[in-house]
Amino acid sequence: MKYSGKARKAAFKIILVSLIVLALFAVTAVIGTIIAAIATPVLVTGSAIIWILFSLFTLYFFRDPDAHVPMGANLVLAPGHGKVDVIDTTTEPLFMGGECQRVSIFLSVLDVHVQNAPVSGKVGFFRYTMGEFMNAMRTECAQHNENVLLGFEAAEPAGKKIGVRLIAGVIARRIVPFIQQGEEVKRGDRISLIQFGSRADVYLPREAKIKVALGDRVVGGETILAVFE
Repeated sequence: MKYSGKARKAAFKIILVSLIVLALFAVTAVIGTIIAAIATPVLVTGSAIIWILFSLFTLYFFRDPDAHVPMGANLVLAPGHGKVDVIDTTTEPLFMGGECQRVSIFLSVLDVHVQNAPVSGKVGFFRYTMGEFMNAMRTECAQHNENVLLGFEAAEPAGKKIGVRLIAGVIARRIVPFIQQGEEVKRGDRISLIQFGSRADVYLPREAKIKVALGDRVVGGETILAVFE
């Protein structure tokens, strides 16, 4: 599938950086004082164990399963894996052009952090906004945190607008979009990666029928979030 493997490459990059840091630490310990030299075996062994555990968690965190995309017309899929903790009406002026429905998905550090296209169509809007790194469990973080707003112009129903705001959290410090403005995507395609805990807000037209409820756990590229009837 499109952009498959990007998350795994990000994981290996982080693991490589951590290995370099560990190596520098080991070299420093070896050339230290006699007391440090005595402690070196313990320090190196402990550091190696911590690095192995960190590497295993990083590979787990950056897992990137293929989405089993459901068939059907006029569907809007969840763009991220996580828990639905907000369903409300809000205003999104940049792409949606005003009042719209919002479904917010909280991604814990145990969830998959690759996001998927909610609809087939064109990426009609792309904007990165610098900001803070509030805890993503706080729903107001969308107003303050670093985020990327993606606007999708659906192929079905033609021209319907679906917005997805990717929001960094207190741990998540980098949003990695795979797509760019003007690109064509298919429902369920990989579109981005958020490194560590975060949130994804989905903006829907008022006429969209929401099919999830508060507390539901959704799977990116698979769970039907809403339909146009």
